[in-house]
Amino acid sequence: MPNSPTDPSGALVGQLDLAPVRSGSLDGLRFTVKDNIDLAGHKTSYGSPAWRDAHPAPVHNALCVDQLLASGARCVGKAVADEFTYSLDGESFYFGTPRNAKAPDRIPGGSSSGSAASVANGFADFSLCTDAGGSIRVPASLCGLWGMRPSLHRISEAGVLPFQPSVSTVGVLADRFDVLDAAMRVLLNAPASSMPSPRRILVLQDALETADTAIQGEVGGALGRIAEHTGFVVEPVRFSEIVGEACELKVCNLNGLRDLQTAEFQSTVGNWIEACKPELGVTFSMAYGNVQKFDRIAALDNMARCESLFRQINAFFTPETVICFPTTPKIAPRKGSLNTLEAVMDFYDPTMTITAFSGVARLPEISVPLLTVDNCPVGLSFVAGHYQDEFLLSAVKRIIS
Repeated sequence: MPNSPTDPSGALVGQLDLAPVRSGSLDGLRFTVKDNIDLAGHKTSYGSPAWRDAHPAPVHNALCVDQLLASGARCVGKAVADEFTYSLDGESFYFGTPRNAKAPDRIPGGSSSGSAASVANGFADFSLCTDAGGSIRVPASLCGLWGMRPSLHRISEAGVLPFQPSVSTVGVLADRFDVLDAAMRVLLNAPASSMPSPRRILVLQDALETADTAIQGEVGGALGRIAEHTGFVVEPVRFSEIVGEACELKVCNLNGLRDLQTAEFQSTVGNWIEACKPELGVTFSMAYGNVQKFDRIAALDNMARCESLFRQINAFFTPETVICFPTTPKIAPRKGSLNTLEAVMDFYDPTMTITAFSGVARLPEISVPLLTVDNCPVGLSFVAGHYQDEFLLSAVKRIIS
């Protein structure tokens, strides 16, 4: 399915006009759906023409889609996704690179690249998408959008194609906080209610130090402004203090989440690829070579480490605590620049060092478009404890208002 000819942003695999089925809190809002989420009667590509052609069109919408349609929102398109959603750059071999509206010569970030572009280029007010290793948060940061990854499994994943079930979750990218808040509350089944104010705002020093120097400076300025207008004292905290042992932040990725993700990918997409031998894009083929060589048994200790980190991190969260850090450690790389292993690792390793924190701890995280470096947007993320999604929405509103 080619990109829509009337969508110059390259964000969509197809324009639609699915009317809401009921009126509700999302009346008048338009949304797109990442192309790993089912829409009845429309084939789901999963970022792969081979997958699309080998599977029938679904009979039912994904349940999260029905929630939005039943709350007054109108679905206006299916958004481009990276191949098998296994990427953070947003440069699709088959569907092209959706336009980053805030930095047109740079990548939009993935794997929710089309979702981000559809919102940033004004085609939709928000997009329904997914996040495992950062697929909502990274494009939110690089495209200057609001993005929320909720607590793991807070939102139904029925009708969302298989990926990494212990990590992946459904969330939202939006152009404004009020739109993000309204859409997330529908999906969370969480009407607005009175929430306590945050008592502690902590900045995760390890994540801050992972970021480029210019981003560190912007974070410092933003936190200073937040402290001035809210009266909150922003306190530093190190990852070792959070988990209660001598430990670096990068263990969340290198000794935890990465192995869990790879093992689950083998069992979901990998089984189909090995059985059907589909055509694969060049970039994905290189990444999939590492999946094929992966030793599942040797990685079992790191999977257990994920569970331990989940317990340790969430035990640290006292009531009304928020932790913040730069969503991504770098601004968006230029399109086509991730063409060597060195360039890829320079982008992926520090990025996933940061994004793995919420992933391994199953935390709700909101990326807020507060920072600018070299005329490129960068997000500032806020997280709260597992299943504290409603508190986090309320806390962010108070922090940034």
